[in-house]
Amino acid sequence: MDLVEAIKARKSIRGYKPDPVPKNVLEEILEIAVHAPSSMNTQPWEFTIIAGDVMEKIKQANIEKFNAAELPRMDVPRGEKYTDEYRERQVALAVQLFKLMGITREDKEKRTEWMRKGFRFFDAPAAIIISMDKSVGSGGEFDCGVISQTIALTALNYGLGTCIQGQGIMYPGVVRKFTGIPESKLIVICLTIGYPDWDFPANKVQAEREPSENITTWCGM
Repeated sequence: MDLVEAIKARKSIRGYKPDPVPKNVLEEILEIAVHAPSSMNTQPWEFTIIAGDVMEKIKQANIEKFNAAELPRMDVPRGEKYTDEYRERQVALAVQLFKLMGITREDKEKRTEWMRKGFRFFDAPAAIIISMDKSVGSGGEFDCGVISQTIALTALNYGLGTCIQGQGIMYPGVVRKFTGIPESKLIVICLTIGYPDWDFPANKVQAEREPSENITTWCGM
């Protein structure tokens, strides 16, 4: 797929076919993705791929903690209390998504079930967990973000969809228990990955983007 086309076509996939992703395909994607830019070539990212029984165990444990109303304690907290235009964009996306899924504001049961789906990695057949050593410091988070997008774009070349998400790793103790990721590593972010189910309503979301002229200041030209 052409790079510009991939950048414009990439979207968060929240519904997948059950077909497993071949290991060799995931290996190829990661081998390409490690060419992503990295601050001073530190390459702080490390990958843990989950699928099959391991993924099922993590999903089940996540749901148990969510159902028990246990508060998430992510290794890398995410600020999500947005205001002003940032909040407006967030709400606009949620309104579109919930409308497509037939979830009304009053339907607490469906809203809760949608939350559970996120903790189940959107029922994808695999997920890529990105971690880094604690010694790297907060600067490594930027690099992990860069390689996340690189993975997402590369996946399109193989007919795969992804969703860069944090819900699946909101209980890092669960992830560590079933993957062996040590306490010396920060679990930064994860990507669900699989073959998109284009009949799944949420995959029809079209997130609007602010025109570049509205957020650009030209200096000296």
